Amino acid sequence: MDKTINIKLKVWRQAGPKAKGHFETYDLQNISTDSSFLEMLDVLNEKLISQHQEPIAFDHDCREGICGMCSLYINGHPHGPESEITTCQLHMRKFKDGETITVEPWRSAAFPIIKDLMVDRRAYDKIIQAGGFISVNTGGVPDANAIPIPKRNADLAMDAASCIGCGACAAACKNGSAMLFVAAKVSQLALLPQGKIEAAARAKAMVAKMDELGFGNCTNTGACAAECPKSVSLSNIARLNREFLCAKLKD
Repeated sequence: MDKTINIKLKVWRQAGPKAKGHFETYDLQNISTDSSFLEMLDVLNEKLISQHQEPIAFDHDCREGICGMCSLYINGHPHGPESEITTCQLHMRKFKDGETITVEPWRSAAFPIIKDLMVDRRAYDKIIQAGGFISVNTGGVPDANAIPIPKRNADLAMDAASCIGCGACAAACKNGSAMLFVAAKVSQLALLPQGKIEAAARAKAMVAKMDELGFGNCTNTGACAAECPKSVSLSNIARLNREFLCAKLKD
């Protein structure tokens, strides 16, 4: 038989980008500890709808920890108190019976609130459009071993590519910096031969776009890496700095 708990939710409600937000408190009983945090919010919304109240708006998509959509600030932590997971991977067994859980949207100037717990994260898309790509000739698929890549570089590139663009790094940073995100996207290409041709332009363009969109400066507190659900390393920021400085020196 499933174990259940009773909880109190303190949820941020905001009708729109220009509206004044506030917290509202909800009581939920008999929540299964095997349910995920998002499933618990589904239960709350069903309750609100049955009472003819406005359901809580929140982002979700795959619910498998890879889409990066479930951007919730839970009890002072992006994605909740557990490390290396997204909100959809957080289960209610991590909370105590009778606990008050505070749920907020990402707090970053570059991620304006759309409604309730939903934020506009198109800033990340614009950074990718500025340089997070490579130009290749179309045609036949090359042989897998045509371009030998050292295993260490391949592993580091794959680790950087694990970034899902959820925004937890910017939300956790006291400056609202997107350095870890940009560093991951630059690193995954800088480590591979295919990314070398546009390397200098990429680093400059993505950093410039990050600054233009209102993200803060990095002060190396490490909060971004500590809260990253995919454990993207701070070493990627050092690599981004090297790529950027080399590009400036070439100028």
